[in-house]
Amino acid sequence: MARFMGTHTNRLDRKGRTSVPAPFRAELARLGTEEIVIRPSHRDNCLEAWPMPAFEALAGGLDQFDVFSDAQDDMAAALFADAHPMRPDAEGRILLPELLISHAGLGESISFVGLGKMFQIWEPEAARRHTEAARERARERALTLRAAAAAGPGSAA
Repeated sequence: MARFMGTHTNRLDRKGRTSVPAPFRAELARLGTEEIVIRPSHRDNCLEAWPMPAFEALAGGLDQFDVFSDAQDDMAAALFADAHPMRPDAEGRILLPELLISHAGLGESISFVGLGKMFQIWEPEAARRHTEAARERARERALTLRAAAAAGPGSAA
């Protein structure tokens, strides 16, 4: 499973270019892919960036809907209509289309926020508020995770 972690701030130039943070590029390399799909989130004013294999797995969820149903049409439009496959250049830069920049309200400074299997791109202050609100909701709901059993000496592999 991918592990995009941390929040990294970068610059967005006037042409819409930015560099994917080095730890995120290293994770893409570990996954054996350079290609990502960047799409506007349909939940928040940010962008979602999915490694291509994870995006393809996500898109496979459309199979649960009848092919010509409104639900399938809505989810397909939400998932694909404004999605942009891209791969960082040799310096790690990507070019964000104006539609995506506008959706997320991005300016000169942007935040890349790791979310495990994918990462998001936010306006920095909006990212900070969103992360704080998510942390507070998790606290209010007393959300916890069970630790996976770690394979150690004497355990069967």
